Amino acid sequence: MFITFEGIDGSGKSTQAQLLVDRLRRTGLRVCLFREPGGTKLAERVRALLLDPELEISPLVELLLFSSARAQLVEEAIRPELNHGAIVVCDRFYDSTTAYQGAGRGVLEMEWVKAFNGKITGGLIPDRTYYISITPALAAERRDARSDARGTGGTGGTGDDAGRDRMEMADSSFYQRVVSAYDQLAAAEPQRITQLDGRLTIDELHEAIWADIQELRLPHGG
Repeated sequence: MFITFEGIDGSGKSTQAQLLVDRLRRTGLRVCLFREPGGTKLAERVRALLLDPELEISPLVELLLFSSARAQLVEEAIRPELNHGAIVVCDRFYDSTTAYQGAGRGVLEMEWVKAFNGKITGGLIPDRTYYISITPALAAERRDARSDARGTGGTGGTGDDAGRDRMEMADSSFYQRVVSAYDQLAAAEPQRITQLDGRLTIDELHEAIWADIQELRLPHGG
């Protein structure tokens, strides 16, 4: 079984992915957690490039780098684990490319990007995708708070980019395009994508996800 988490930076998706993995493991199931980009040696190196705030990367190159990291992750890690009966949870997958590079960057038409994603993953489709919906304004507040907690400083509306990676340095209009794209994807594929209100507390979101996942045919633990 393949489960993915989506949402803009600051939505809380990574926290929810980890909580779900921890709970599934407590039931005795074999569960693997990956992040995108990342999960393999090659993909982690690509991640460092993509998030480096000192690098200027053109939108098309950005799309290709994300896609190359994903192709390696699918071939080297995700498919083998699925073939061995594991539940695989991934923090971001191809919906991120459709929303971020397709709509946010405006690299190419979203339908082209969606078709390209299918080629890159060999047709692999998540069994369930949890999209945590949040406004760009609230997400920015959370990212600033996260930066402050690390002692690196946040945006604070001052234009200070300290502590933010290259993707987080995009402006609010970029994130609004990304959110709109996610909303369109959720409306187009309600059987796969479960949209959740990111304003809920961490516990409320987790319980909503756990209740939904009980409807999936999970393998037996042991």
